Amino acid sequence: MEEKLKGQKLADLLIQPKDHIMNVHPELKEPAWAFAEDYKKFMDEGKIEREAVDAAIVRLQAAGYEPFDFKKVYKAGDKVYWNNRNHALIAATIGQRPMNEGVRVTAAHVDSPRLDLKPTPLYEDNELAFLKTHYYGGVRRYQWGVTPLALHGVVIKKNGESVKVNIGEDAGDPLMYICDLLPHIAVEQNTRPLYDGLKGEELNVIVGSLPYIDEELPAKDTALAGKRVKLTVLNALYEKYGMTEGDFMRAELEVVPAAKAQDVGLDRSMIGAYGHDDKVCAYPALRAEIDTVDPQYTTVCVLTDKEEIGSDGATGLNSDYLAQFLETLAEGQGFNYKEVFRATVCLSADVTAAYDPTFGDNYDLHNAAFLNHGPCFAKYTGHGGKYNASDATAELAARIEDMLDTAGVCWQMNEMGKVDQGGGGTVAKYVANHNIDVIDIGVPMLSMHAPYELVAKLDVYMTYLALKAFNEN
Repeated sequence: MEEKLKGQKLADLLIQPKDHIMNVHPELKEPAWAFAEDYKKFMDEGKIEREAVDAAIVRLQAAGYEPFDFKKVYKAGDKVYWNNRNHALIAATIGQRPMNEGVRVTAAHVDSPRLDLKPTPLYEDNELAFLKTHYYGGVRRYQWGVTPLALHGVVIKKNGESVKVNIGEDAGDPLMYICDLLPHIAVEQNTRPLYDGLKGEELNVIVGSLPYIDEELPAKDTALAGKRVKLTVLNALYEKYGMTEGDFMRAELEVVPAAKAQDVGLDRSMIGAYGHDDKVCAYPALRAEIDTVDPQYTTVCVLTDKEEIGSDGATGLNSDYLAQFLETLAEGQGFNYKEVFRATVCLSADVTAAYDPTFGDNYDLHNAAFLNHGPCFAKYTGHGGKYNASDATAELAARIEDMLDTAGVCWQMNEMGKVDQGGGGTVAKYVANHNIDVIDIGVPMLSMHAPYELVAKLDVYMTYLALKAFNEN
């Protein structure tokens, strides 16, 4: 073979390569496609955070993980998990090295933009029954109209019984629906800004249209005028779950798209699903934790809640629950938790925007992420001059990138759109608040925060390989 020209040698030395994963690792197609199958099952099993925690625990228990005991001292090789209020989860494998040499933390979130029911949601208006909603996270409200919807969540009844609710997912289940105006009479609506195509108080879910009538409540009885359709709906809920109207105030009920996770594209290279943000990082993080055998450093996988609304609350990473877990492990080995935190490294695993040529003007093409090029590093997030960002050090970026290069992992570096176009945040800054080194990494995605989002199978699998390499180094 002829020796390369001087220019080619120079290019190889100086220019950062950017290439489709299949051009670098064609052998990964088969394992990536196989990996996607259980991921799709996980997505269908865990559309809301409670269900995602349950689905993760099933997989952890099958792999030999045991519930965490805050009073127990653990040794190398022990595998534990902690279920925080059924909304967040920590899984860990105790490493061979002492914790004061550092911990490998991967953190992703399992909540997604959705519609929550209001505390008193059910009402009747002109012989139609509706559920009133309050949107959760950064939804584009107009996208939620005329979409098949399902109801998920939990009700704590007056007798203390906890009942899981799931309507709209099984074959034969009824669906729910948010109406929009027909174009024939939408002249006023058509003048609204896109943001207000459907307003928050218009996201009312239609759930019934039949009045309740029997021999004890004949149609001529006016005592329940304007409430008969509502009574039909309440009766259906009572028959299925034993619910009364008062139980809505003792419930967490979420309206989500009813569509299943499915292959997209004639080449089946992509996955469409509700809630990729951020379960498309949570699932690889979970699998990387489970598949990491006998690690040198203690590995900790955090599947957290409330990221979409600022990470506040006891199950969000703005609380101390991760710090309390790590502190307990550190004390068990006789170390001060501050010493452990200083040596710890975290990968904040969250999605980023993939370049969409249809809307290319919104991206800085030189700093954009692309489907099928691997997980993306975001050295910093935030918006408007890096506001609310966690900005990783150059030393940390170099350390992680060198590690992935050594492992043969394809990766890319990006920003989310043009500087003045917007931006976004992750849980990274809340981890950094504990003096833990952290950098963002995640799967590039199309149509983020839509009721149905799109990712590439190769990126999902490569993210798993990246997080597993992190756990093993």
